Amino acid sequence: MMRFLADEDVYRATVERLRAWGHDVITAREIGMQLASDEEPLFKAQQTNRLLVTRDKDFGALVFLKRAYSAANEHCSMRKQLGAEDF
Repeated sequence: MMRFLADEDVYRATVERLRAWGHDVITAREIGMQLASDEEPLFKAQQTNRLLVTRDKDFGALVFLKRAYSAANEHCSMRKQLGAEDF
């Protein structure tokens, strides 16, 4: 089981699929972060030992330029990992 924090732009179907597969997923909306800055979900995910799932391409630059996220957490495309038909 993996632990995820789904950003506000992640499709509900994605969250539901991850949960159906047994993963622990919380959403930005569920924890009151739907209007948070880009940096806040990154730090929340790090504090709670979760991987951030987002569709926002700005996060890659934020992570790289500001080194805002642990090197252990890599930016990956969920679409490629899980298959486009799952989204």
